[in-house]
Amino acid sequence: MHPPTRISAEDIAKSRIEDYALIGDEQTAALVGRDGSIDWLCLPRFDSAACFAKLLGDEENGHWRIAPKEPEEAEDAADADGTPHTCTRRAYRPGTLVLDTEWDTPQGSVRVTDLMPQRNRAPDLVRIVEGLSGRVTVRSTLRLRFDYGSIVPWMRRTDGHRVAVAGPDSVWLRSEPPVPTWGENLGTHSEFTVGEGEKVAFVLTWHPSHEPRPPLVDPYNALSTSVADWQAWSARCRYNGPHKDTVLRSLITLKALTYAPTGGIVAAPTTSLPEEIGGVRNWDYRYCWLRDSTLTLGALLTAGYREEAEAWRDWLVRAVAGAPADMQIMYGLAGERRLPESVLPWLNGFAGSTPVRIGNAAVRQLQLDVYGQVMDSLSLARRAGMAVKPHMWQLQCALMEFVRSAWRQPDEGLWEVRGGRRQFVHSKVMVWVAADRAVRTMERHPELKGDLHGWRKLREEVHREVCERGYDPGRNTFTQYYGSQELDAALLLIPRVGFLPPDDPRVQGTVEAVRAELGHGGYLRRYSTDHAVVDGLPGGEGTFLVCSFWLADALHMTGRTKEARELFERLVRLTNDVGLLAEEYDPVADRQLGNFPQAFSHIGLVNTALALFGDEGAG
Repeated sequence: MHPPTRISAEDIAKSRIEDYALIGDEQTAALVGRDGSIDWLCLPRFDSAACFAKLLGDEENGHWRIAPKEPEEAEDAADADGTPHTCTRRAYRPGTLVLDTEWDTPQGSVRVTDLMPQRNRAPDLVRIVEGLSGRVTVRSTLRLRFDYGSIVPWMRRTDGHRVAVAGPDSVWLRSEPPVPTWGENLGTHSEFTVGEGEKVAFVLTWHPSHEPRPPLVDPYNALSTSVADWQAWSARCRYNGPHKDTVLRSLITLKALTYAPTGGIVAAPTTSLPEEIGGVRNWDYRYCWLRDSTLTLGALLTAGYREEAEAWRDWLVRAVAGAPADMQIMYGLAGERRLPESVLPWLNGFAGSTPVRIGNAAVRQLQLDVYGQVMDSLSLARRAGMAVKPHMWQLQCALMEFVRSAWRQPDEGLWEVRGGRRQFVHSKVMVWVAADRAVRTMERHPELKGDLHGWRKLREEVHREVCERGYDPGRNTFTQYYGSQELDAALLLIPRVGFLPPDDPRVQGTVEAVRAELGHGGYLRRYSTDHAVVDGLPGGEGTFLVCSFWLADALHMTGRTKEARELFERLVRLTNDVGLLAEEYDPVADRQLGNFPQAFSHIGLVNTALALFGDEGAG
């Protein structure tokens, strides 16, 4: 196993999360750097072990770079293997997840097109090199390292392929037309020259090592089919307002983060990208969170993607089936419940940020807000006319009975704090949402059976308690938890969920207080980390992007639409050159932080665009 290496201050400064682009096949995803290197890929699923883990370590933990070979004398412009640092330009083909990366060199220009076609049996990674002008020598360096960069596979040649095998994993590499390859320093290398119009395609295919090789994929057919399929999907988008390309890119990203076999949507395709460079707030986000459910459903429905919304609703209903007391805050891609957390000590972390974690211990937490999220999502689905599942109302009734018995308990809250349970105001507001949606559903559908009187009483009781114990009249703001002085960006959702109207003075006071106390560099933190009492963790974090979108929504709802649009414009400018957002942003260092790309951030972008420009942007 390759031991961790020390990261220099220069390397930390150069390491930027926003340097990556995303490709995927709706079952897993890869991150491609500006230097033409694929530094993260888990096979065969989002939550599988990575075979390229340079993102969280170094080159010896696995990567695959294809880029022009630099002249030997240009050492200052090249890395140790002779390839240039960064591309000249890159972009997705319009309306697709197909990435084109181009270099202009003294010898000519060359393009590398990266994609993962929709799979039949096995996942394929396709990389097509095309000469644009002149004659350019290109170098490919492949280092496969299974199990998160810890296992060097056995390599052999078979039928024109390079085959890597270790334990349960097998990867086949081929090129069309064939180019010579050789092994060196536990890597597979090739060099070739392309002129204008000449192409060389590489295909990397994974399959279980005990099974025969899957059918070969034609890389050029895969490219044309992928472009056509993605553009047909994108054409369904109903949004035609400002920043349409950015909104569509966010929707494509959400589609890419969907695990197609089940409809579950992962929070991000990565683990342990830090919320603070050098810090310990590094978590595995390759799972499906219930907290995202209503906002995700609303974004998909409003933007015109009903099929995806129904698949997400169906995943949600399957995942939470069972005893309501056992409902979790997150699940695996197919609804798996056991997500044990562990540390990978051989990886030195992104920019030296350790520990690197897989699994997520927060799965065991109690978060009362998820009951409100589920009830709100199923209510929204019913109002949108989705087909009602036979057992769905029975499930909702069971959830309400648990909520009625458990709502007074303290919990860990929306943000999964590890500093002990508290009476979080947002959690109680979402308990109110659960009761409110149950009542409203029965009022709209009198044929349904349930404890309408009891749920109305619960709704009134929770509302009264939150307004009495979760509100600070001296400062005219709701607080993070009962009796606290701290604030929480989740309080901005109070008018959105209907707990109080936007023109209520308490709502307007809360918006002002949150903006003033949690604002940082023009954006919003989710809560204060100046004292680790609440979240129980050392260090800090960046501004939380979805919270800044919530602020824009709250400003709009409270009649300050001009300010909301100005904030939205600033947030859009934070997307990287290919339109992607991480979880957080550091306005001092001007860099993205946290797992990438982050579904929650892109959901926020879509929903805020729809709220601000819905009248002019829906077609």
